[in-house]
Amino acid sequence: MRIGIDVRYLSHGILGGVQRYTANLVPALMANGTEHEFVLYADTKREFELKQLPPHARLKLLPYSSPLSSAINDWTMGRVLAQDRLDLMHYPANYGFVPPPIHNIITLHDEINILPWREIIRGHPKKLSVMAKMTYLHLCSLRSLKQVDAVITVSNYSREKILKNSHLPAAKVHAVLSGLAPDFRPVTDAATLAAVKQRHGLEKPFILGDVLKNSDKTVAAWGHLPESLRQSMQMVFFCRNPQPPEHIQAAIASGQAKVLIRPSSDDLRALYSSARAFVFPSWIEGFGLPVLEAMACGAPVVSSDRGSIPEVAGEAALMCDVDDIAGLARLIERVLTDEAEAERLRKAGYERIKLFSWDRAAKEVLRIYEAVGTKQG
Repeated sequence: MRIGIDVRYLSHGILGGVQRYTANLVPALMANGTEHEFVLYADTKREFELKQLPPHARLKLLPYSSPLSSAINDWTMGRVLAQDRLDLMHYPANYGFVPPPIHNIITLHDEINILPWREIIRGHPKKLSVMAKMTYLHLCSLRSLKQVDAVITVSNYSREKILKNSHLPAAKVHAVLSGLAPDFRPVTDAATLAAVKQRHGLEKPFILGDVLKNSDKTVAAWGHLPESLRQSMQMVFFCRNPQPPEHIQAAIASGQAKVLIRPSSDDLRALYSSARAFVFPSWIEGFGLPVLEAMACGAPVVSSDRGSIPEVAGEAALMCDVDDIAGLARLIERVLTDEAEAERLRKAGYERIKLFSWDRAAKEVLRIYEAVGTKQG
């Protein structure tokens, strides 16, 4: 088959779950699908991340001249797909459109984009730009489901939620658990760890978190910890947005926290490896890849029990409800003060990550491609 894949997340210079999903799945697909031809569709916003493609794959670049280019390409790239005479197109970033007779497969990472509009907006800041973006993603995702041949999602939890919030037949929605990049492993070189801490001004032991994942809950829980812990440690957050939210700015101003804007992958691995705990009180996760990344680097994980996190983390994380601030504080304190418990979580995490493989995921996705590709019409 001639298989197209939308890889624009690999030419935008951003980090995040969809970017990591695409960056790891696509090479594994090409490695396992040597009997197929792959056409990868990126754009010219940034340099394409995958440096070497195998002989049975080629890169096609779409134009990019402004922030509107992404939306324009969403609606016009169908002509390019038709010209390339694809058999099948896979969109890994929640939505995408194809002209017939090309088969359409999307990866819908969770149910958020297909929830009722008011419920989506309720969970996001009421800024016009954010509301416009979420509305666009909502409408595009709903339209995609009307013409999709198969939906891939990243956990059984997400599959159940997608089926509940759509009219898709169960046979069209497939749960394929994501994998973990092999370069996520503990950084043990003392000089490397010291250099990363020095570069980012990290002078105290720290807990690590993601600004986007209910960091206000982490900050609130921090306030419940004994003063001795708060004085001897600090919170460190990584963030994609150069302008952190107000609660993080307040924590920085009070000396309780530091924010690292878009740390490199190497630095992120070192941060996970150095952290006394990774705190992840997420409201909803389709998969929860940062949980596995932290485990792979040896960070004890404290998280919410929402979404797919229990499915992914198993017994290798301490969990509580995302709104239970006192409970979250107790779990953080437990990890920071009980070294035996922290070590148990580290060992459990190392065992847990063995269940997740991009090679296995790619083979499952290829079987879906082949099943869809044999259908007529």
